[in-house]
Amino acid sequence: MDMQQLLYLEDLQVGRRFVSGTHLLDEDQIKTFAAQFDPQPFHLDDDAAKGTLFGGLVASGWHTASISMRLMVKSGLPIAGGLIGAGAEISWPKPTRAGSLLHVESEVMEVKISRSRPDRGIVTFRSETSDQTGEVKQVLVAKMIVPCRPTSNLGTENAAPTSSEGT
Repeated sequence: MDMQQLLYLEDLQVGRRFVSGTHLLDEDQIKTFAAQFDPQPFHLDDDAAKGTLFGGLVASGWHTASISMRLMVKSGLPIAGGLIGAGAEISWPKPTRAGSLLHVESEVMEVKISRSRPDRGIVTFRSETSDQTGEVKQVLVAKMIVPCRPTSNLGTENAAPTSSEGT
């Protein structure tokens, strides 16, 4: 993570927005990722990709998701304790192609303190990954576990217990 101030549950309000840095995607990255994780012709072979519904080489949606995650971790969501998912929905409204300069814009949609674990909460973020033209390539709505700000017990260890007797 960059040298941003880490954020806790108390720092997050509905409507707060975050914008990541950028990542330039090239053809070699698309083919390398696809060869290892999603070996389909429209991710691996320019000529074969021309005859598909995409009409040319495209990145795997999972590659776009991986890039988006890196952008959020490195510069987009400075959450204390890291980005710990508790469930998500993802869609890819448009294919991602070589030459795309991707960035992620995230917005806090909901903040809930955990009833069973009061030291944390669940924050719902909506994150859109877009290219340099503003075309949205991925939409992620994710619930993340976010810790509450730690409290200090300094000076309270030896304090006298309080009593309500006699009142």
